[in-house]
Amino acid sequence: MRDKARYFAVFLAVVLVIAVSIWGPEALAKYKDKKILNRPNIELMTEAGEGYRYQMNANEKLYILSKCLGSQLISETEQNALTYYAGSAGLDYQDLDGSYAFVRKYNGPSGKEITGDEIYAACNEGLALLKELDILPPEVTNVNAASYDATLYSAIDVLEPRNNVAVWKMELSNSQKNADKENRLIDACIDADNGKIYEFYARTPLLWRDIDTDAIIGAWADYMGLDTPEAYESDNPLLETTPYFKKYVFAGMGDGRTIVTVGYYEGINELFLKIS
Repeated sequence: MRDKARYFAVFLAVVLVIAVSIWGPEALAKYKDKKILNRPNIELMTEAGEGYRYQMNANEKLYILSKCLGSQLISETEQNALTYYAGSAGLDYQDLDGSYAFVRKYNGPSGKEITGDEIYAACNEGLALLKELDILPPEVTNVNAASYDATLYSAIDVLEPRNNVAVWKMELSNSQKNADKENRLIDACIDADNGKIYEFYARTPLLWRDIDTDAIIGAWADYMGLDTPEAYESDNPLLETTPYFKKYVFAGMGDGRTIVTVGYYEGINELFLKIS
């Protein structure tokens, strides 16, 4: 009798285990679903995914911009003919040729960038800082919407689109071709996030003998938040279309580097600082 009871108890235990193994997971899942479905849930993320770049440093931004400007195959006056994606989603990176691209942002600022209404004041603030640092002479006049055209661009690492720099190109308007350009900014490339001036061409009263390129590049590097540059040595006399220039090298991304030139066009008295 006791053996029958024992066998029966074992039989019930086996049946119970089988039943739990079959219906238990489904019942548990339904129970969890009732706690989750139709209820808001908040989960705090302590770390973002690896590889996502929230913000590049000044040297990296300068490097990306230099590579993109160097990839341009058309003249600056034809930049408005650059290929762009007409959809509201933004730029179609897959349709861009090469590893770097400098593309006009037809969809405008993203909301965090300097707007078209703000860029002229931002440029004048940048010019004031450059004058204060003796990078530009005080005679250079301010810009305004009546005389200058401002266009927003994206400098994009096509293989890694998260690495991109938004910049405003400030150019003396085509309608001003016959106007007096003395002591005027001719062209500038301005960071769309902070308003700092990456490169510029400006007519000034200075002569080449008055220009201290080492002092200019040192002050500009501090202004931009860049590492200390080194002089770029080359035996090629045809690096520029003017004999009056000096080049410097900044660290870039990885093993890359950026070359910055401080130069001068005699005859028109045009001082320039450009990246390449």
